[in-house]
Amino acid sequence: MRNYNVAVVGATGAVGNEMIKILEERQFPVRELTLLASERSVGKELSFRGKTQPVQILAECSFRGIDIGLFSAGGGISEKFAPVAAAAGCVVIDNTNAFRMVPEIPLVVPEVNPESIAMYKNRGIIANPNCSTIQMVVALKPIHDAVRIKRIVVSTYQAVSGTGKKAIEELSLQTKAIINGQEPVVKVYPYRIAFNCLPHIDVFMDNGYTKEEMKMVNETKKILNDPSIAVTATTVRVPVFHAHSESINIETEKKITPDEVRRILSTAPGVLVVDDPEGKRYPLAVDAAGRNETLVGRIREDESIPNGINMWVVADNIRKGAALNAVQIAEILIRKYL
Repeated sequence: MRNYNVAVVGATGAVGNEMIKILEERQFPVRELTLLASERSVGKELSFRGKTQPVQILAECSFRGIDIGLFSAGGGISEKFAPVAAAAGCVVIDNTNAFRMVPEIPLVVPEVNPESIAMYKNRGIIANPNCSTIQMVVALKPIHDAVRIKRIVVSTYQAVSGTGKKAIEELSLQTKAIINGQEPVVKVYPYRIAFNCLPHIDVFMDNGYTKEEMKMVNETKKILNDPSIAVTATTVRVPVFHAHSESINIETEKKITPDEVRRILSTAPGVLVVDDPEGKRYPLAVDAAGRNETLVGRIREDESIPNGINMWVVADNIRKGAALNAVQIAEILIRKYL
């Protein structure tokens, strides 16, 4: 088997760290791994396959000889460096919002639309969807194939790790401060996140939705290749360290029962059904953290409409919602296209 030169851009961030870990776990055929980050990461070393490697400064010349670039360093960085990498012959798998809605760039969830990876030849870039969109479409695609989904109403309960390491630290420090009767310091979010919920992720747009909510609306339609699906979202940041939870309501074209949904999802790729109300078994953020699967439970009929289903979907936002999805794309890329 051929080995590949791989670069991780944003290697010192939470997603970058997870990408390196997953490349090792899944024994991705790496010939040489290049770790790239900003100037402030100079001198840092990260471990890969039992050896420490220095982090290099990201520059336009960084992609000479690189086959695959896993980007997770912010949209501005991707906008500047992804085209440079692609021009150097590197296939970019980008975890930011920079290219997701560009028509000629594929937006891929391997369990849902792997065939779209072939479009990478257009511009040498493949986009990784938003974390909350990924877990939702993994759970919904098998149902959509069976009975076609007409409408999706989703409310998310998103962990602070989606914002990054500083948010994880802030939740921890605020929790300690409040428990000790001290005033919590607020820096990362507009308000304190400890013992609180913030119905505000990313910036507000002219239509009253946040950018995060509109990502879910637009990305879902593109990934499922069905612009007629009606989607509405409310995204909420909650005081959880890892794993996003989602309450999803769907209206389908044809009638489907909860038992049929469980049966379909029990064999769906990347899905683990955890649905036993009598035994008090349902998906939990603490159980999803560190796992590859998207957990689905609380599957029940929406009794307010003729063809409706409710469900609760949980997944690790850093893992399946970002790093793992990118590496899975890379696996298909080398298996079928490179």
